[in-house]
Amino acid sequence: MAEFMTGLKRTHYCGDLRIENIGNEVTVCGWVQRQRNLGQLIFIDLRDTRGMVQLAFDDTTDRTIFDKAFTVRSEYVLAVKGIVRERTSKNKDIPTGDIEIAVKDLRILSKAETPPFEIVDNSNANEELRLKYRYLDLRRKDLHENIKKRSEIAKCARDYFYENNFVEIETPMMIKSTPEGARDYLVPSRIHKGKFYALPQSPQIYKQLLMLSGFDRYIQLARCFRDEDLRADRQPEFTQIDLEMSFVDMEDIMQIAEGLVKRLFSQIMNIDITTPLPRLTYTEAMERYGSDKPDTRFGMEIINISDCVKNCEFAVFNSALSEGGSVRAIVAKNLAAKLTRKEIDKLIEYSKGIGAKGIAFVRWIDDTPNCSFSKFMKQEELEAIYNKVGIEKGDVVLIAADKNKIVLPVLGALRLKIAKQFDLIPKGLFNFLWITDFPFFEFDEETGTWVAMHHPFTMPKEECLQYLDTAPEKVFAKAYDLVLNGTELSSGSIRITDYELQQKMFKALNLTEEEIKAKFGFLVDAYKYGAPPHGGMGIGLDRLSMIMCNAQSLRDVTAFPKVQNASELMSDCPSVVDTKQLEELGLKLIEK
Repeated sequence: MAEFMTGLKRTHYCGDLRIENIGNEVTVCGWVQRQRNLGQLIFIDLRDTRGMVQLAFDDTTDRTIFDKAFTVRSEYVLAVKGIVRERTSKNKDIPTGDIEIAVKDLRILSKAETPPFEIVDNSNANEELRLKYRYLDLRRKDLHENIKKRSEIAKCARDYFYENNFVEIETPMMIKSTPEGARDYLVPSRIHKGKFYALPQSPQIYKQLLMLSGFDRYIQLARCFRDEDLRADRQPEFTQIDLEMSFVDMEDIMQIAEGLVKRLFSQIMNIDITTPLPRLTYTEAMERYGSDKPDTRFGMEIINISDCVKNCEFAVFNSALSEGGSVRAIVAKNLAAKLTRKEIDKLIEYSKGIGAKGIAFVRWIDDTPNCSFSKFMKQEELEAIYNKVGIEKGDVVLIAADKNKIVLPVLGALRLKIAKQFDLIPKGLFNFLWITDFPFFEFDEETGTWVAMHHPFTMPKEECLQYLDTAPEKVFAKAYDLVLNGTELSSGSIRITDYELQQKMFKALNLTEEEIKAKFGFLVDAYKYGAPPHGGMGIGLDRLSMIMCNAQSLRDVTAFPKVQNASELMSDCPSVVDTKQLEELGLKLIEK
């Protein structure tokens, strides 16, 4: 039978007690981490949201209380009153390790069955089991602290934006379905049968309308939804620190964002982030790192060796260059002993899986380099390659030849894979980076059309407007991404506010008048009534929290996450609904 807390009101959190509390009578409440029965002594480690403290029961303890302590098991919920005293055997691993509580009163508020896994840090329990019992998993200190730190990050962000005169405004959660690059989650309407709301992929259109409404500076910790395949840094629902500003240019928005990350890392982690943050254009990032979200904590940059091989007789290189591609390389310094031929073969197979036809290599472990394509090359051509890449004894060079859209991302992925495999990435570094000057369009080979890389409201750079109709590949956008340690934290842009230019952009994207009106009519109409120049961005709170917590997955900073198939194991969501509910919505399931 559970006991009530009558007369026992919590005075302190377990983790807050220190040596200066010795002699104080305190009442603490929490969960039992473990009980140790030493015969004449019983020790209980009691845990709450602030930490853990040791409870002591000995020959001075009332016998009834002592006997009750004997029955206590892990995860029982207790309320305890006692006197803080100095421990004889101290524990330097916990903040309360100098003291303990000599218990005078003990109430068992709730008993617990044996948990399906032990509630300990860095649990080895199967992740699916832990997600099934997520409420138990969240009791673990490491996960518990991640969720608390995420809360601190959110509060710090809000405080920062309030200080900078932003207004927090909620935008609708049920909106009109509009194309934003991913698949919408749809919500059927009971009243308007046959019609659907969509859950927002972002508050993009609404925050632009708020600028047209004269609010000047908007902020929201916005919930966003995208029905797409999951991975370690993606969930179907996520939170965005969403902002928009009027009468600004790119520099104003980037300066505000830099102030935010500087404040967050200083206040939450006591780390000084140097601003202004470094910048690379999209083209520079792809050329050097093979990624528009490069991890700059380590080198191994991509080297263009096309000039060295332009006249060679190696068909692989010749074919790539004749088709307008390139030949490029990365150098794995001092890894020849570890990158054996077997390991290189694995990397070649990996590269084929992400689009490469193959990888040529040079491995220098003996007196002379071992080159996989040497029989097709003259010695002076090989020497030119070696000089260009700066190979030294002990190095491995990996070379890809194809169109740039294949070569660059393949070498970028190999660069990252090698760095992770051989622990080349320094710990404790936080390398922020702006990526700017994104292409406005990207060519969709499936449809044979040009589509917007960001969204159709992104402003093109003025000097590129002349190419809208004739050379879409030369049009670059006033768009910018913020990257941290190889993770894209945010994406933003200056928006189009000129009605005629917006119509021209829609035309360039092959949108018909009917499509424009059906998908964006209300926003297009709004621009007719005076629109201030404006822009903004959305910073991923989940991804930022993941990096600041040194977590490996978004699941480690999300209270109740989904797994790879977008289900939530604890509540068994999604679930079936009864026929009556479907009938009310005018829906009928089609069995396949």
